[in-house]
Amino acid sequence: MPMNKNRGYTLVELIVAVGLFSVVMLLASGAYLMMISIGRQAQGISTGINNLSFALEAMTRNIRTGTTYSCGGLGDCSGGASSFSFVNADGVSITYSLSGSTIQETKDSGQSTLTDSSVSISALTFYAFGTASAREGDYEQPRVTMIVSGTVSSGPGKTEAFTVETGATMRGSDL
Repeated sequence: MPMNKNRGYTLVELIVAVGLFSVVMLLASGAYLMMISIGRQAQGISTGINNLSFALEAMTRNIRTGTTYSCGGLGDCSGGASSFSFVNADGVSITYSLSGSTIQETKDSGQSTLTDSSVSISALTFYAFGTASAREGDYEQPRVTMIVSGTVSSGPGKTEAFTVETGATMRGSDL
């Protein structure tokens, strides 16, 4: 009887192939899970920064159309202050300030929080210039610079630090 020269895989070759396949799949699944974690972290940061951006844009829009700027209870504050007050376009007095770790808006009707709980504000500083009127010898258009520092939550126990600076110039004339 002739011997068959076609031989199949040996048990050792099969074990090596399965082991190699297992190692490759283990590495691939680890990389996949890492990418999911990084995606969630990036989404958390994006959500927090978008919330902060929305709050700062609303503040800037209100300040730009407002009048009677007062920084920390004073007029100009080149040294910075933690609160800023003005009268908005509807004649309502508004104050922005740091309360705990959130930005608060105080109106005649009460307080409201502008930032989400995923954003923790550690410093809020306002710089105001040109708040006096032209009758008082100030010919500079009123402007405000806001600097916000803090952290945004990017997942359980993970935070990312940020510092944002924005400014607003009074749209109307302060003559």
